[in-house]
Amino acid sequence: MKNSIQTSEKCSKAFKTLFRKFAIKPIYKLSTIILLFTSGIFYSCEEYLNIVPDNVATIDNAFTLRNEAEKYLFTCYSYLPKHGDGWYNVGMMGADEIILPQATEGQWHAAFRIAMGQQNTDNPYFNEWAGTNKGGGAGYDWLKIFTGMRHCNTFIEKISDENNAPDLSLNERARWLAEAKFLNAYYHYHLFRMYGPIPIMDGVQEITEEPTAHRMPVDSVVNFITNSIDESLENLPERIIAENTEFGRITKPIALAIKAKTLLYAASPLFNGNTDYANFTDKEGVQLFNSTYDVTKWERARDAIKVAIESAEQNGHALYEYTNDVLNLSDTTKTQLSIRNAVTERWNEEVVWGLSNSYFFNHNLAMPPMVGGTGTSTSRFVLGGIWAVPIKIAKMFYSKNGVPIEEDKTLDFSDYLSLRIATTEEKFNIYPSFETARLNFDREPRFYADLGFDGGMWYMKDGNANGNDQENYHIESKNAESAGYGHFTNWNETGYFVKKLVHWESSTSGSTDPSWLSYPWPEVRMADLYLMYAEALNEAEPASTVAIEYLDRVRSRAGLEGVAESWSTYSNNPSKYTTQDGLREIIHQERMIEMAFEGKRFWDLRRWKKAAEELNKDITGLNIYGKTSETYNTERVIFTQEFITPRDYLWPIGNYDIRRNPNLVENPGW
Repeated sequence: MKNSIQTSEKCSKAFKTLFRKFAIKPIYKLSTIILLFTSGIFYSCEEYLNIVPDNVATIDNAFTLRNEAEKYLFTCYSYLPKHGDGWYNVGMMGADEIILPQATEGQWHAAFRIAMGQQNTDNPYFNEWAGTNKGGGAGYDWLKIFTGMRHCNTFIEKISDENNAPDLSLNERARWLAEAKFLNAYYHYHLFRMYGPIPIMDGVQEITEEPTAHRMPVDSVVNFITNSIDESLENLPERIIAENTEFGRITKPIALAIKAKTLLYAASPLFNGNTDYANFTDKEGVQLFNSTYDVTKWERARDAIKVAIESAEQNGHALYEYTNDVLNLSDTTKTQLSIRNAVTERWNEEVVWGLSNSYFFNHNLAMPPMVGGTGTSTSRFVLGGIWAVPIKIAKMFYSKNGVPIEEDKTLDFSDYLSLRIATTEEKFNIYPSFETARLNFDREPRFYADLGFDGGMWYMKDGNANGNDQENYHIESKNAESAGYGHFTNWNETGYFVKKLVHWESSTSGSTDPSWLSYPWPEVRMADLYLMYAEALNEAEPASTVAIEYLDRVRSRAGLEGVAESWSTYSNNPSKYTTQDGLREIIHQERMIEMAFEGKRFWDLRRWKKAAEELNKDITGLNIYGKTSETYNTERVIFTQEFITPRDYLWPIGNYDIRRNPNLVENPGW
């Protein structure tokens, strides 16, 4: 923070931020990060917030005793991205998974403006380099990653001196230092994904009027991140013991997972052998990208991911499955809850790292007004459902046979918007006797767990007096219907809704505002690690059978047969999985499906160098203006995306920072 910002203004902003958050979402079990961060403000706002200015005297006072040093540690934590908030998570709406209504541009935020091709160098969106312009005004410009790095390095320097905070035990000192080292490495990883070559902030940097930092080559950045994490590992706990107060603090499995992710990115086509950046140098002629492909980068990633998986499994992490059923649910619904709850069930065993600083609370933007239910008020809730899923994403999910719909030789999806009437056998997926599009029939369980659509069932515990799924909510989203265009000021632009992120035990019935069951955002979960491992194995060991084993773990939880069984039996390309290229395609699609709407597709398309292909396609949806099945179930182009290569693969640093630092070079194309 700059010294010109007065403490009273900081306190006022802090209290307003807390009030705004707590007024719109329930407060559940909060971990240490939230508890101590907020309690620091309420206990002594001036003292706590004065930890972070630049004057040395105040910094020294921050390390006189353990309690003051702990506050500074949580200042280091406070720069973690708020990925549970769709406003802050660029991955949610920066690609092509979720779009917003076109006629209400005033409600677009920075991530969606990136998807709309509005990124620029004058005032970059999600400008993490300068820490500005999230698109939400002054209250949203808090995340300043370089400042976070500086606080981490200050903390490391001060706590390494045992004369500071003398009442801090040796074990706790070692753990806190390890946490700060990891956080500094994570903030470098966060910027590396966005900008590629970045300055390495190792040690407390002198603050000068004119910044002089140099961008370092990608390989150097990756080595710094992974080496820093390695240094932290010995003194990080294997797991959290004090669960009521420390959930969200860094553990060894978390650190190993981020190391694995860093190496996976470094091995991927964007950073490994990318000739698009062969001439990208700094002002002294230093090559910032190594354009020579190196298979050992995949081997290094493979080995790191395996270590991360082993550490997570040894500490109790596993794929979540809904097993404690007391509601007499159908097998269909239980499979869907296994898929949904892997994300939404708080602190479930699958979540390796839950962001306790960022609870998901955009439920009302995902869930539309419903019809049905027998134990509650029927019909219309005060909901929005404006997060809209393009048709191409709905088509991405497999058929019920576990293969792409265009490959399934036993099912015909060529006329995917032709009409069909649901039978009673399909009652847990589609409302019986409802006429809806062919695309919505004969799909895999993740399609029904992740998506809502016209006629689709949307199981919620309060949708039936007994909590069972025999009669529950469904969607009616044609023009002027409860979830359709014209019923509310906002509307869903495509006719497909995001079910996956809404907790099934939230209370949405009646005429009052819903009571949402929020959850810490699952930044890393086991399915993610398994799919990463399969990917690295296939690249290091072409057509690896072990890679298929890890794919099959994820597919089994999703109610599907294994890769070999599914492709051999149902695909018109039955040997696809036996080649490296074919298995790579399967792995990519499996990842896109399993991690849908969690902000991963945005980054994966970039690191795979597939964004130029996928993000230049038309975004289409159903004809939401139609009032009949025939007029509604037709496809319309909503907008055409534009992704310029290689420019859009990396963020612009921006004109301001390029001009003020003579040592910086802008990313190619900007």
